[in-house]
Amino acid sequence: MTLAAPKFAPTDPSDTELAARIGLGDHKAFALLMRRHNRLLFRTARSIVKNDADAEDVLQEAYLLAYRRIGQYRGDAKLSTWLTRIVANEAIARARTTSRRAQILDINHGGDLEHGDTDIDMEQSRSEQPDESAMRSQARALLERKIDELPESFRTVFVLRALEEMDVSEVAISLDIPEATVRSRFFRARGLLRESLARDIDIAHHDAFSFDGARCDRIVAGVLARLQDGD
Repeated sequence: MTLAAPKFAPTDPSDTELAARIGLGDHKAFALLMRRHNRLLFRTARSIVKNDADAEDVLQEAYLLAYRRIGQYRGDAKLSTWLTRIVANEAIARARTTSRRAQILDINHGGDLEHGDTDIDMEQSRSEQPDESAMRSQARALLERKIDELPESFRTVFVLRALEEMDVSEVAISLDIPEATVRSRFFRARGLLRESLARDIDIAHHDAFSFDGARCDRIVAGVLARLQDGD
């Protein structure tokens, strides 16, 4: 899922003003707040639950919780940080529940939980777009898959620091961990991601401009046909 960051005019109310209006039951203010922070919060949830549909569910539940708790916001931290913490907690709870269900299914049925149709949707969209757009989609899909493969303790820190460009203190408050832990996890996540991407690129080097199979057969058949025609 691609969420575009909305653009707001300089005259738009601040987060603090929105929080005050939401506390009075202003749904329009709450809608503006959600649009303002949707991308950050979706990415936060997605980094934990690793599934687009679950991330959307988490985000909706977290927003409802935030709406009910908006009176508790005192402005000590950015509202985005306060919201991120609510989303992270909700996502962690969802991930734990999903994990328990997966274990039960595996014991009872020997099956695996499927994690959505994202890869299928991406493959379909790639076939419908120009080559350059398809290459970008493939690169994005590879990066998303590699981020999903990061250990959970590193994954959310990486998403918030690298994708959302939150500073160390904001991430620390959002995830309730020390700033030193944020720095070390982000450093380790980048290293793991580089190693993983490098391995895939090395494999791709071997397969680049593949020549076996249908291409080889087609060229051989074409040459033999022309020889038979007297070329």
